Amino acid sequence: MPGRGRVLGRTRRARVAARVAAVALATAGLCAVTALPASADAVREQEMWVLDMIQAPSAWQVTQGQGVTVAVIDSGVAPSVSDLAGSVIEGPNLSGVNTAPSNSSWGVHGTWMASLIAGHGHGDGSSGIIGVAPASRVLSIRVVTDRGDPNFGKYERESNGEVQQALARAITIAAQRGAAVISMSLGYGAPSHVVRAALQYALNHGVVVVASSGNSGDSARALSTGQAPYSFPADYPGVLGVGAVTQSGTAAGFSSDNLSVEVAAPGVKVPAQGRDGQYWLVSGTSPACALTAGVAALIKSRYPHLSPALVDQAITSSAQNPPPRGYDDRVGFGTVDAAAALTAAGRLSRDTSTGRGVSAATQFGGGPASTLAVPVAPRGKGRLVLYALLALACLAVAVAAAAHLTRRPRAAGGGQLPGSAPQLAADPGPREGLRPGNGWWQGGGASVGSEPWQDDGAAVGSEPWPGSEPWPGDRPWLDDQLWPGGEPWPGEQGRPYPSSAAGPASPDVPPPPPYQRLDLPPGGIPRGQAPPPDPGSSGLPWLSPGP
Repeated sequence: MPGRGRVLGRTRRARVAARVAAVALATAGLCAVTALPASADAVREQEMWVLDMIQAPSAWQVTQGQGVTVAVIDSGVAPSVSDLAGSVIEGPNLSGVNTAPSNSSWGVHGTWMASLIAGHGHGDGSSGIIGVAPASRVLSIRVVTDRGDPNFGKYERESNGEVQQALARAITIAAQRGAAVISMSLGYGAPSHVVRAALQYALNHGVVVVASSGNSGDSARALSTGQAPYSFPADYPGVLGVGAVTQSGTAAGFSSDNLSVEVAAPGVKVPAQGRDGQYWLVSGTSPACALTAGVAALIKSRYPHLSPALVDQAITSSAQNPPPRGYDDRVGFGTVDAAAALTAAGRLSRDTSTGRGVSAATQFGGGPASTLAVPVAPRGKGRLVLYALLALACLAVAVAAAAHLTRRPRAAGGGQLPGSAPQLAADPGPREGLRPGNGWWQGGGASVGSEPWQDDGAAVGSEPWPGSEPWPGDRPWLDDQLWPGGEPWPGEQGRPYPSSAAGPASPDVPPPPPYQRLDLPPGGIPRGQAPPPDPGSSGLPWLSPGP
């Protein structure tokens, strides 16, 4: 993307200059409020902690995602918003409902996620949201609906088989249309054979698949069992599952703790652009997934032939702030680091492309050409005749022994031989409840142990594991919304919201909703017409610090 690096450089220099000016005013004993310079943008300022935590600006010195398409399988992406204009490829609608894209509740969640992956800002590039891979493109495939969608009720009535088939089709189409990365900030409570097969198809075609691990870390179910339920597709083999961390780098309380979590990324109050063109703070493992998908896009841009498994290895092996034992089920192997992941991918690319093997000639004393043939003495006709005569003699002995045995007299009366054990009569037939092989002895009595085996019925302990039943209706969910029929959002259960850089939230302060409007301070870009309240949010705006 021409000029993007220069724009980013100017933005960072302007931000530093503003901070220096503030220090100078304070030193002079003046009471002043630092205003944002004209070239900077309040939204970008709010976003910088996210980009800095995952080291995206350092990675942009190597690549910004040029030539890569990321499939966003979600609720749809609005292609005309300012920070995504020209970067969205519109794919099929597989949701089963026909809500018009012009509806204000269409593509709310998907647009947020796409802006975090491929947002390129607007104006000269220094304003608005910039994604982790700003030069990449997004292929939007709609498979789910937002809760505010007028057809959400119809969507909920679709069978589990229908929604899983739709997800499988979306994954297959993404691979067929050349996506290098698939980002899925959604989840299902039950696995599916067709989805697993579609994922394997994508992996076989070199597509990196990233999914969110769920928002049930502090649900009543997780607290009672000690582990959040697994979420699919994050838990399928080959899929990179992502958890969420706060601005301080600690695991978000709502982030699901299970073994699908391989890495973590920012997931609390992450700025994103909505389909209404406005800016929102989004919380959940959804934004964490999108940010990680952007890192995967950077790797595939720089090393397009690196396999999905090696891309995953580059991301997980280079994660920063690993837990004390190297891994846990809250943050996986640590927080995603885009710059370090590119470096690790470079090493893996060299190892797979140049080879490190040693030729056989060098290792084994010159190879086959330097080894003398084993001498074998020639065999004449005399030896062959001798072998034939020995074989005939053995055959004659065997025939004589067989004839002798057939002439032995049978015992008188056809009864049993003296001192022998009682004979067995013919099997009287199967007996109800007997395991195969538990036959009956002659005389009609059952042998010891001929009763049915214990495991002919249900084995002891074969009942379902506690809590292994699927979520109500097995309905898919968007990570930034309620589980259909499930527990309320984190913070709606009387628990404080996860800690942030300012320290733990007070139980007396109501927790923020999963997503909030980002109102800009005076001097920021205009907000425009306010959107209608989102049904998944409390409707409380988040106020930026200002005078």
